[in-house]
Amino acid sequence: MSRTEVFSAAGMALATIREHKMRSFLTVLGVIIGTATVIAVGSIITGLDSSISNIFRSFGPTTLIVFKFQIGFRFNISREEMMRKPLTVENGKAIAERCPSVQGVSPYLFADFRTIHNGKYKGNEIYDLDLGGTEEAYAAGGTVMKTGRFLSIADNQHHLPVAVLGSDLAKSWFPSVDPVGKWVEIDGHQFEVIGTMERPAASFPGEEDRRVLLPYNTMKKMFPSAKENMLVVIAYPDKMAAAEDEVHGVLRQERRLKPNDPDNFAITTAEQMVEDFRKMMAVTAIVMVVLSSIGLLVGGVGVMNIMLVSVTERTKEIGIRKAVGAKRADIITQFLTEAVVLTGLGGLVGMFLGWLLSLGAQLVFPSLPTTVPLWAAIMGVSVSVGVGLFFGIWPAAKAARLDPVEALRYE
Repeated sequence: MSRTEVFSAAGMALATIREHKMRSFLTVLGVIIGTATVIAVGSIITGLDSSISNIFRSFGPTTLIVFKFQIGFRFNISREEMMRKPLTVENGKAIAERCPSVQGVSPYLFADFRTIHNGKYKGNEIYDLDLGGTEEAYAAGGTVMKTGRFLSIADNQHHLPVAVLGSDLAKSWFPSVDPVGKWVEIDGHQFEVIGTMERPAASFPGEEDRRVLLPYNTMKKMFPSAKENMLVVIAYPDKMAAAEDEVHGVLRQERRLKPNDPDNFAITTAEQMVEDFRKMMAVTAIVMVVLSSIGLLVGGVGVMNIMLVSVTERTKEIGIRKAVGAKRADIITQFLTEAVVLTGLGGLVGMFLGWLLSLGAQLVFPSLPTTVPLWAAIMGVSVSVGVGLFFGIWPAAKAARLDPVEALRYE
């Protein structure tokens, strides 16, 4: 067929769609849903990848996070990892003293994971606080103060009952007053607020900043059940690899591991966490593509059904076209063009719907930079057109095989 004939077939398809708007919409509903899913998932995954990668990299290119098991996106944690003995402050001191490539070490004591920690100020009680104990050096990891000051060496040495609050927690308790100098209750203990922190760069979209940081020794004294330590190790610039090797060697000695014993600790960098996250997102993307393909399959079956109905309705028209010289290839091209136009329009509507869904996700999570990637748009249109071609072949072939004499007799 010539270009003029293709455009003519496309015009006939558009006219058919206008005449049967509801039927056409229901026919390609599966294509619309499938394409919208591809676009929405693609935009959200792209936004998450950008946001989470920036979060992990905000720890800094010279930061090592040491814990008893690897921190990051993992599908499961073995019982052996959970049963490992915790890291200690002495381990951190040994790293600081014996690792020449390490600039500093800050311990972080986690609160008891089995307990939901709550805080109260003048009857305003907030649950599920992110409670932890640390030292002055922790602030070097990127903590920015909003009001007051951070924890000092004196606070830690004298076990002072002082606390630094996260931005959302401070806003909830002190919406219009300076929180510095006020006393709050944390798990039944009284603490004086000495400062508030800005929201950390390393925060996930939609996550509230409910941090309560206490001096390390104060935390140990008031919450004796807290035992899990994390070590934040800062390496000198351009000595990241050397620092990781040194920390690894010192910890194996400190934890008395034999040469053939596996590590009972993990050293994690920002790039490793980004890599773990992307592996998880790859699995998520595959699952979503499989789910969206179900909608496309349903839409394809609907297109094939409606095209078979169209062949039956237009049997006499096909007979007339064949009688005046139309070839089988012309008939096939005509019906395939109609199927592609139908599913192509469904794909465009699905793209628009997917774009609206990505905008909705950004409104719900303002810190999630959702964008529709080019690959998702191309994939959405290509798949919708491909569905039309694949599921339109049988109806088009059936139309092309019609005998012109029998077709002209059809009522």
